[in-house]
Amino acid sequence: MIRINQIAMAIAACAALTCSSAFAMTKAEYNAAKDRADADYKAAEGQCASLAGNPKDVCKAEAKAAQSKAKAAAEADYKNTDDARRDASIAAADADYDVAKQRCDAKTGNEKDVCVKEAKAAQTRLVADAKATDKSRTARKDANADKADADYKVAMEKCDGFSGQSKDDCQKSAKARYGK
Repeated sequence: MIRINQIAMAIAACAALTCSSAFAMTKAEYNAAKDRADADYKAAEGQCASLAGNPKDVCKAEAKAAQSKAKAAAEADYKNTDDARRDASIAAADADYDVAKQRCDAKTGNEKDVCVKEAKAAQTRLVADAKATDKSRTARKDANADKADADYKVAMEKCDGFSGQSKDDCQKSAKARYGK
């Protein structure tokens, strides 16, 4: 349970960092990031060779999860859209769920069942949080647009108090300020 909560917190922190990324990657940077994720995956998977059984499966799942997260984060930075950031958060949750399921395979009986249910619950929480963040971001954008429209109308109404060149200058200023 503690391990799954730690994973959930790590994903949430990763998602927050991913969501706060304010720059777009170039195509070359994106391709380099994907190549780096593939190279890191191969190196991590190579370290799994000395293991056997479930530890080896967990090792491979962790390597694959790291690759998936890195590629999803790179795609989010490249596309630089809210949808891409949401998708990256969901991909991270799915990747960590796959790792947690592998860890659960080492257990048996009810202990394994509980482990799998906890892993699924953590994934469900993270996916729900990613979707909620996306919805609140959209609502915030809509609210900001409504506020800007209202402020623009107020500014234009104030311009009606002027005449001639002063009115024209006031209207130009209001249009420039509110992007109209």
